[in-house]
Amino acid sequence: MTGLVDESIRFFADNFPTTGMLLRGCPAGLLWSTVCLLFAGFLKKRYDLKTGYTRKVFHFLVFGSVIMIHWRLGITGVCVFGGMTSLVIAYAILRGSGHLMYEAMAREKDAPRRTYYIVVPYFATLIGGLLSNMLFPATAVFGYLVTGLGDAVAEPVGTRFGKHRYTVPAFTGVKAVRSVEGSAAVFVVSILALAACCAFSPQFVLAGRTMWVLLLIGFVSTMIEAVSPHGWDNATLQVIPAFMGALLNVTGS
Repeated sequence: MTGLVDESIRFFADNFPTTGMLLRGCPAGLLWSTVCLLFAGFLKKRYDLKTGYTRKVFHFLVFGSVIMIHWRLGITGVCVFGGMTSLVIAYAILRGSGHLMYEAMAREKDAPRRTYYIVVPYFATLIGGLLSNMLFPATAVFGYLVTGLGDAVAEPVGTRFGKHRYTVPAFTGVKAVRSVEGSAAVFVVSILALAACCAFSPQFVLAGRTMWVLLLIGFVSTMIEAVSPHGWDNATLQVIPAFMGALLNVTGS
């Protein structure tokens, strides 16, 4: 435990943003994350979209931003953006039921634990991001891609096309279900996202084993998503792909 604490302190010390990055990044990150959540809320209010869609619109926009920020500014930039997004989510929670930004994230089917299932995925995302970057920094982007893109399409696909549903563990009295169709979307989109990343990033060396490596990561990630407790898949789906990428030595180091 002491070693983990020491490693965490070292990680934050090494990646603490400069004054210049804080001055530039905080206003930009706060503005953009606010726009993302307001846009998701607008879609729900204007077009009466289900929260299964609007919640993942916000999810997709945030993780898409994280991928780009990580590429350009590294984990330090991601930490700044994550901090600003945290403030926006906290504001939405404080405003509560009926507010545009809250309703964009709070599923009706999670009642009476709607706020709980905003807070838990937030902490799951935070924990997963920190662990993957601390333990597997070279392949942490794999977790962003699987969680931000693969998992992002699962709920909308399940909401629209899900016919074959199954229950998943939940730590509250809320009944949690996922669908085979949603899980299939995780598998397909994760592989496509990872393939695009490997094709355009020179740091990954897969050569002739590319396909089976991506299929394996996609398959394991799908299975992990299927059994992860309700609200906690944002953690497992960041750590597991990053771990597997490191284990399979996709960086060639």
